[in-house]
Amino acid sequence: MVLYVFGLVAFFSVVNASADSRETGASWEEFNQYLSKQVPQWMDAYRIPGVVVSLVEGGKVLWEGAWGYADLAKRRPLTVDTRCRVESISKSVTAWGVMKLVQQGRLDLDAPIGKYVNRFRFPDSPFSAERVTIRRLLSHTAGLSLGTIGVRYAPDGPVPSLMEALKKDGYLVSEPGSGFSYSNTGFNLLELLIEEVTGQEFSRYMEKEILHPLGMRRSSYVFSPLWDPPVPKGYSASGNPIPVYVYPEKGAGGLFAPVGDIARFVCAEGGYTGGLQEKGFEGVNISPLNSSGGHSQETFIAPVLERKTRELLFEPQTPVPGLYGWAFPFYGFGHFIEYFSDGTKAVSHGGQGSGWMSHFHLLPSTGDGIVILTNSQRSWPLFAYLLRDWARWKGYSSPGMSRIILGEWILWGVVAGVLFLCGWKGLVFIREMIQKKRKLSLTLRHGGVPRMLAFTFSVLLLLFLGWARAQEYLFIRSVFPNTVQALGVSVSLSALLLLAYALFPRALPVGRKHDHA
Repeated sequence: MVLYVFGLVAFFSVVNASADSRETGASWEEFNQYLSKQVPQWMDAYRIPGVVVSLVEGGKVLWEGAWGYADLAKRRPLTVDTRCRVESISKSVTAWGVMKLVQQGRLDLDAPIGKYVNRFRFPDSPFSAERVTIRRLLSHTAGLSLGTIGVRYAPDGPVPSLMEALKKDGYLVSEPGSGFSYSNTGFNLLELLIEEVTGQEFSRYMEKEILHPLGMRRSSYVFSPLWDPPVPKGYSASGNPIPVYVYPEKGAGGLFAPVGDIARFVCAEGGYTGGLQEKGFEGVNISPLNSSGGHSQETFIAPVLERKTRELLFEPQTPVPGLYGWAFPFYGFGHFIEYFSDGTKAVSHGGQGSGWMSHFHLLPSTGDGIVILTNSQRSWPLFAYLLRDWARWKGYSSPGMSRIILGEWILWGVVAGVLFLCGWKGLVFIREMIQKKRKLSLTLRHGGVPRMLAFTFSVLLLLFLGWARAQEYLFIRSVFPNTVQALGVSVSLSALLLLAYALFPRALPVGRKHDHA
């Protein structure tokens, strides 16, 4: 037991080594040096091929950095200029497109979606379709299904239309307004709403009204094979490469963007436009950072949403239940919302697709933010550490997502405990076989019901572990990629030990009648 406790203490010391993460008051140069050293270590620890990060301070894009590879087989490096799949960060940008129309008086947040959309009708259900409003679609409280996930299409192959996707996924699973239920379908319906109200293709409207005015000129909801550098490959939780793909819908997760463009979006979210606050602002030419730390072509950024409209995005509309609520207590319009220990509001959104993960965090009151894009589904712990250390550097308490670190520690403790018990019981079993000259007898006759239950449970557990290992994606393996793998090994050993108990009764002394164990 002493060795077990010592092992846990040693493990926690190693895991928390990054706690020297440039506490409050550290200079930018020190924090930059820290990131340059620490990010590659996290990438190695969690087997993440590529990471790009951008820091925003006071509404300005302060710094961009890239590590690793866009394509491991070709050893093609990932750069800050590379367009990445940003997945569900698309929802935050799409929310801007909707709120622009609200600001213009062309949409009423509390009007039924059927008032504006003619091409789609909900199928019959026991729920009230007329209660599906724009407000509820923006806040995931419209009662719609999650939608089809994990299905991807080659950019140069046949892709279903938006209407075909909505006819498949556009149905109610709960009463609108009854609570939070994350729905890609809801934001894809908002995509159709924008098209019907504006008479334009969604991607064209977003480009003209949102992306280009915000300086996001290298971002698009439409994939192009001519992009240079090309879009990276994604990598699954198992490390398998995933070729570039597209979705039939765009509003929920179809945006491609370099990290700098998402950083400019974060600046605009905080009411900053190229480093100047919006009050009295008419537009400005800025020179964004490029991969070498210098400046590239000038970009014109103009205001898009008024302050009062933008602030509606960050107003809590509904509490978030379950595991997500552990990290993000509330949801607004296309944004998760939390409050730091001093009351400071933080808004964020992340995304996860096949082989891709993304996240941004913003403090609207200060214009400070961080953007993280990776081409790996093993990135949750890296996000947690980066967000924790960024918040510490800025002088705030750790964001809710940093609780993943605590969860990881707890799981490692469980793994250590299970391995300790397996080793102890295994040694006892072997010692009794040797010292008491017991012999193995493959049978289920002795012990009756307890051994039959042990046999059944251990076999079912081994089958479940085999099924889990064969899955390309499991949520818990994405959140805890290393610890779940170790947990699988330790639970497998436990199941095998239990199977041995069921099949090989130990209470069989040589030369005596068989006793029931």
